[in-house]
Amino acid sequence: MEIYLDANATTPVLPQAKAAAIQAMVEDYGNPSSVHSTGLKARALIDGVRARAQRLLDTGEGSLLFTSGATEGIQTAVLSALSALRGNLGAEYLLYGATEHKAVPEALKHWNAVLGLGLQILPIPVDRHGRHDLDFVRQHAPRAGLVCTMAANNETGVISDLAGIEAALGDSACYWLVDGVQALGKLALKLRSSRIDYAPFSGHKLYAPKGIGLLYVRAGAPFTPLMAGGGQEGALRSGTENMSGIAALGAVLAALEDGQSLRDSATLQGFRQRLAEALCEAFPGLVFNAPLDLSLPTTLNFAVPGLSSRLLQDLFDAADVRVSGGSACSAAKAAPSFVLQAMGLPDWQAAGAVRLSIGPAVDEAFITEACARIRACGESLRRHCLSPANNLPTLGEGITRFMHEGACCYLLADSASRRCVLIDPRPEQVDRLVQALHCQDYPLLAILSSSGEAEHGEARALLMEALAPHLRPAGEIDALGWPLAQATLALGKWELGRKTCAQGQVLLLSKASSSGTGSGAAHLVFSGLQTPAELQALALPLAPDCLLAPARDDEQQVVLGLNDAPDTPQLLPGAQLQSFIQQHPEALLVDVREPFEQFLSQTPELAGAQMQAVALSRLMNALPEWLNEPGRPLLFFCRSGNRSRQAAQALTRLGHPNAWTLNGGLALMPSFSASAPAADPALYV
Repeated sequence: MEIYLDANATTPVLPQAKAAAIQAMVEDYGNPSSVHSTGLKARALIDGVRARAQRLLDTGEGSLLFTSGATEGIQTAVLSALSALRGNLGAEYLLYGATEHKAVPEALKHWNAVLGLGLQILPIPVDRHGRHDLDFVRQHAPRAGLVCTMAANNETGVISDLAGIEAALGDSACYWLVDGVQALGKLALKLRSSRIDYAPFSGHKLYAPKGIGLLYVRAGAPFTPLMAGGGQEGALRSGTENMSGIAALGAVLAALEDGQSLRDSATLQGFRQRLAEALCEAFPGLVFNAPLDLSLPTTLNFAVPGLSSRLLQDLFDAADVRVSGGSACSAAKAAPSFVLQAMGLPDWQAAGAVRLSIGPAVDEAFITEACARIRACGESLRRHCLSPANNLPTLGEGITRFMHEGACCYLLADSASRRCVLIDPRPEQVDRLVQALHCQDYPLLAILSSSGEAEHGEARALLMEALAPHLRPAGEIDALGWPLAQATLALGKWELGRKTCAQGQVLLLSKASSSGTGSGAAHLVFSGLQTPAELQALALPLAPDCLLAPARDDEQQVVLGLNDAPDTPQLLPGAQLQSFIQQHPEALLVDVREPFEQFLSQTPELAGAQMQAVALSRLMNALPEWLNEPGRPLLFFCRSGNRSRQAAQALTRLGHPNAWTLNGGLALMPSFSASAPAADPALYV
């Protein structure tokens, strides 16, 4: 069962909305512009939905037209207002809230340029609570042509002080656009009694299908059609009406009007409080990025110290809980939230933000299961040394790679000798590395730099301070962190040596002989050198199967070999997975998700499948065994297909002829997706 907590992005279609849409497609399919009986039935349906929307929004004499969604409504409103401003010498500014959805400032820029107005576009600052600076509005309103604000913010849920904004506008002649998308069904909007000129709404934010919306236009407000043609919608918006979408929206509005099908504000506030308590229990130190008493009862925006937004999203997704890192429209850009930056929040909060949002159709059972999943996520972090507090001890073994913006840091640990070495840490990784080192509690022999970068030295100093006195390396070290009194560093069955060069030092990991000295041939090399050719030019003692662990991996290669082959792995469509297993019973299916994700998700059994869990961050530990079995098919999988692609490409590049990746990952395979964690996280050990 999926727990969908991203309702501010979009919502599933309400069952009665789906039924209404199907009926409109099957029975009420007439063209509402036709004069025959079938067309008249369609016209009656449209008129009925419009009348219901007018009652709910209390539009008075204002117009309400159907659109394809909020973006079209915003475009139409901005075009209408700016067209009316041509020749208005008193207008100098176009104002918009600094936390507005990007559709608003982009529309302002577009139509300001197209119409050649040359007006200055200014963001209205917000305070740390996300509310508009009313003094700024008051100061600039007399010379503003259009002011754009939100009823409630899509990322934080912060409710705007619309009464305060209206008072600040005073008797200025500017037009006022209010984005009502997140307010529909959550806030009482009495448009008749407001000076709001335009208010767009979107159906898919409230259980209607995508592709249907509304635009309110105050009586007397200027209007310029965005769509010209057959004169539908009273010539305000031409184009044959979206009958199925309108019918579905009508069913949602009916559910709002009956007061029974959807939850009221008090119930939603209770649900949100329970979710907030589960989050605080699961993630010690969690902070909410907006005050709950000023926010919609459906929205929580939070950050957890030391945990990135992406890690948290992967964590929740592994538990079949869907959340987002902010606005869904900007989620793929992997940038800090501009909304939280505008609020003046610290960088770590803006970059680490996660949004959790529900809709008014959720019920008690849904919230109970959501809270159980959230707590299971916290348990997974504690078991894998990722929680801000109360982590359990972990076994350190082998090589683990930590990434930061393309830079690679490596932790080498040996469980038999209980020793470890750290290579190329960066200041941004210090907290995470300290956490990992404390959890495994091994003596740290050295903190090394392969290149001598200043960042490595800064990180070394921070780590030495944080880990003293229990894990502090002993003895004098050189500028690269190497202990001067030692020629090699012993790590149980491995030894780490080095060769200095112009670029810093090449770190050579070789097998220890029975006498305790290295074999002389390195099987793995850590270096700032980026190509095998650069490495081979140093004439180092390298084993034929030696691998290069690069200091940077901007191209997501993971690991390199001395003689790389083309890296085009074979793609397996999800629909062919079972037949692939039947054709290749010897194949190994490898889950490259991180352990904290694997803990939360149980992969369904596949008949005859052999499976292994090897996180991408620990891929180097399994490579020698896999490369010794070139005839065995290796099929890598992850959530989205990105990490499995990297793993398959690495194996192919190293010469394995039979490496595959599950195209599109588990996300595109409903029958092969993670199953929901139960309330008892102990079931997922």
